[in-house]
Amino acid sequence: MDALIQNLGIGFAVALTPWNLVFALIGCLLGTLIGVLPGIGPLATIAMLLPFTFKLDPTGALIMLAGIYYGAQYGGSTTAILVNLPGEAASVVTTLDGYQMARQGKAGTALTVAAIGSFFAGCVGTVAIALLAPPLVAFAQLFGPAEYFSLMVLGLTAAVVLAHGSLVKAVAMVVLGLLLGLIGTDVNNGVQRFTFGIHELSDGLGFVPIAMGLFGVAEIVMNLARRTDTSDKETAPVGSLFPSREDWKTAWGAILRGTGFGGVLGVLPGGGAVLASFASYTLEKKIAKDPSRFGKGAIEGVAGPEAANNAGAQTSFIPMLSLGIPSNAVMALMIGAMTIHGIQPGPQVMGERAEVFWGMIASMWIGNLMLVIVNLPLVGVWVKLLQMPYRLLFPIILVFCCIGTYSVNNSAVEVVLMAGFGVFGVVLLRLGFEPAPLLLGYVLGPLMEENLRRAMLIGRGDPTVFVTRPLSATLLFLAAALFVALALPALRKKREEVFVE
Repeated sequence: MDALIQNLGIGFAVALTPWNLVFALIGCLLGTLIGVLPGIGPLATIAMLLPFTFKLDPTGALIMLAGIYYGAQYGGSTTAILVNLPGEAASVVTTLDGYQMARQGKAGTALTVAAIGSFFAGCVGTVAIALLAPPLVAFAQLFGPAEYFSLMVLGLTAAVVLAHGSLVKAVAMVVLGLLLGLIGTDVNNGVQRFTFGIHELSDGLGFVPIAMGLFGVAEIVMNLARRTDTSDKETAPVGSLFPSREDWKTAWGAILRGTGFGGVLGVLPGGGAVLASFASYTLEKKIAKDPSRFGKGAIEGVAGPEAANNAGAQTSFIPMLSLGIPSNAVMALMIGAMTIHGIQPGPQVMGERAEVFWGMIASMWIGNLMLVIVNLPLVGVWVKLLQMPYRLLFPIILVFCCIGTYSVNNSAVEVVLMAGFGVFGVVLLRLGFEPAPLLLGYVLGPLMEENLRRAMLIGRGDPTVFVTRPLSATLLFLAAALFVALALPALRKKREEVFVE
């Protein structure tokens, strides 16, 4: 415990420096903004901002990017409640009861419960990171190359299981991501692979063009196709921001359950805020004495999912910070940001870059407090932003994408690659493929190859090295068990029903 307090002291000393406070505030404000504006989301925003963080201090850059992610969970609830329009995917469930409460004149109550629930869940999630990350890092010291390879296999398997849509399509995306990660120069023998004589590909495909194309450009095109325009949306009046005693009594149970549920799901590969909010709403509806209240203004339908999505957003940092394994696409972008700044993700970060590790954790407490203070008084400002037509917004976003991609390596080829991946992303979305597993496969592919080769060298070419080591064998068994379970018709049907709902 003394070591934990000492480490948190280091973290707060870093997070409370003036510049890092500014970066935390910028991240929280940007997160709230993109949470309010529908059709952008934290994934596209972080992808777009990655190049612009290149010149920043690594700690400040990561604090800002983290603030965008958990800040978006707050902003998404504002428009979901007032306009019946989720600004962020995790807030889709909030529209069901939040907007009905607003129509009943209880929009202020819904907004306050969502903000306080989000703040409580965010703080608990941050405590979970501080408590669980160090033991996980110590546990990871027991890992060799075989165990790391098996862990990544398990992570990608779980990401496939929890991915939306067809199982076959999710597997195809992971495999394609792994193949894209092979492009470039082989680090062992210096031979170029799949570069087709293009010099700019000798170092592999850039992380920024892929992320920017799949999640920035593709999202813009899809939003234009959907004719996203919120300028004519009718906004419900806010009313009183103070919930009644009865509302608090009903909401607190849902907040506690949502925090616990979201905290667990956030750690799982493929989980995070979106899955947590849907699962929490389903749970609240299952245990309610009168399920018919849901969809008609039940306060638990706002409190539970909002707490769950923030807890899920916070705890998804645990595997990323402690093991270097991304639990979702946003965490893959965070690993990309760490790599851009010369930080090798993994358990060594806590020892070698303690100021980055603990500074990020401490900044999450500060950021969650900033979000409560900023969000409720500025509700009117955020809603006004919805009156901006999307046709004026998307050219600005596209220009930022192009400038950001070019500025990383001053390469026009990477801008072309970004445009190509943007077109490819649109095709994927049109055909019902989810791009997130592709990004996870791309990020983990080179790490998997490196650990596979190292394990085979240690085992003198004997592939049984992966099953003769107990920990590696256990991880591979869990991965195989997940696939076998999904092969059972009853479980596969249940998974499809859950995602449809």
